[in-house]
Amino acid sequence: MLPQRPRFSPLDSLWQAYLSRLPEDHPHRKRSLPAAWAFGNSPEMADELGRLVQGGIKTATCSMLWEYDMDGEPLPEVGELSIILDGAERPLCLIETVEIEIRPYNEVDERFASDEGEGDRSLAYWRRAHWHFFSRVCSRLGRAPAENMPLVCERFRVVYK
Repeated sequence: MLPQRPRFSPLDSLWQAYLSRLPEDHPHRKRSLPAAWAFGNSPEMADELGRLVQGGIKTATCSMLWEYDMDGEPLPEVGELSIILDGAERPLCLIETVEIEIRPYNEVDERFASDEGEGDRSLAYWRRAHWHFFSRVCSRLGRAPAENMPLVCERFRVVYK
């Protein structure tokens, strides 16, 4: 019987393919496999938003600071890498966080709304869709949605697809 070769998962394969394209002295070569996650809260949303990320249309995202606090999760950091998954949990691309800002809901501007890449990319669309989404999150957290609820606003770039 021939010895079995170790099998890489799809996540490992994407990561190794990315690393193989980097110069030998690149700092990412010293990192371990990044966290993998999907945008949204359903497979359909993960597919839709993942395609927008891959296409360079979606370059920003936000979430509620209250959710990080409640779940005891650390905030994303500039320079952090993430593997983005589709709705079937297959890797789509690798992103790098380039900016983090805590901002109240009512201070999200037209540029950030456009960079989120969703709907018609207008601030009006962003406010309607995110108010609806964050209202459901607030309900789960036992909080009331508010115009000044703090959001973790993140910008990122695709580094590999």
